[in-house]
Amino acid sequence: MDKIPNNRAWWLVLPVFLLVAFSALIPLMTVVNYSVQDIFGPGQAYFVGTEWFKEVLTDERLQDSLLRQFLFSGAVLLIQIPLGISVALMMPKSGIKGSLCLILVAIPLLIPWNVVGTIWQIFARGDIGLFGWGINQLGIDYNYTGSTVDAWLTVLLMDVWHWTPLVALLCYSGLRAIPEAFYQAAEIDRASKWAVFRYIQLPRLKSVLIIAVLLRFMDSFMIYTEPFVLTGGGPGSSTTFLSQTLTTMAIGQFDLGRAAAFSLIYFLIVLLISWLFFTAITHADKEQ
Repeated sequence: MDKIPNNRAWWLVLPVFLLVAFSALIPLMTVVNYSVQDIFGPGQAYFVGTEWFKEVLTDERLQDSLLRQFLFSGAVLLIQIPLGISVALMMPKSGIKGSLCLILVAIPLLIPWNVVGTIWQIFARGDIGLFGWGINQLGIDYNYTGSTVDAWLTVLLMDVWHWTPLVALLCYSGLRAIPEAFYQAAEIDRASKWAVFRYIQLPRLKSVLIIAVLLRFMDSFMIYTEPFVLTGGGPGSSTTFLSQTLTTMAIGQFDLGRAAAFSLIYFLIVLLISWLFFTAITHADKEQ
C-alpha cells in the first residue's frame, strides 16, 4: 500500500510565505502602476500606457549603462569563480589552521558595503593610499579619479576583494562534503592532482557553483553602494551602472514613470539571465 504523504508541515511555512509574498507584491504593483502613468504630483497622474517603456528602450544613456553593467558582471564571474575555487583548494581541511583561514577569508564579507567603498576610496588614493602610492612608485600613472580605465579597474578590484571570499567559502563547504573514500580511491590509482580536481572535486562542486554564479551575477548586476561611494559614477560616466542611473532618474530627477518602467525591465533582465544560467548549468550536469 502506498504511503500517503503528510503535507501538514506546509501549514507552518504558509504564514512566512504569505508575509514575504505580501511585502514583495505590494511594492511591485506600485511600480507597475507608476510605469503606465505620468506623475505630476499628489493626485495628478495621467495614463500613458507603454510610452515610458518605449522611451527607456531607446534611451542611449540607459543602453550605455546596460552595456557597462554586462561587462562588469561578466568580468566579475570570470575572475571570482576561478579565484574562489583556487582559494578553497588551498585552504587547510581541518584543525586550527583551517579555522583561522575561514575567519580571515570571511572578514571582507562582514564589512558594510558603504564602508568598503570608503576603505578603497582612501586605499587607492595616490597621495595617502597604500595601493595607489605603491602603483605610482612602480612608474605607472595611476589615478582612479581622473582616468576612466583606472576607475573601472579599481571598482572591479574592490568587488573582487569584497566578494571572492563568498565564492571561496561556498566551494570550501562543497569540498568538505566530498567523502574521503573518493580521495583514497584516487590515491590507490595514483591519480594526479589535476585528475582529482577534474574528475572528483569539480563534478561535486557543480551544485555549489550554481549557487555561487547566481548569487554573484545578481549581486554584481545590481551593484550600487560601493562604486557610488568610491567614484560617484565617474570620472564621466565610466562607473555609472544601471542601479545608479535608475536612482538618479527616480530620486534626482523625480521622473517616476520612466524610472518605474526602467526598474521593471531591470528586474526582467536579472530574472531572465539568472534563469538562463541555472538552466544551462543544470542541463550540463544532467548530460554527464
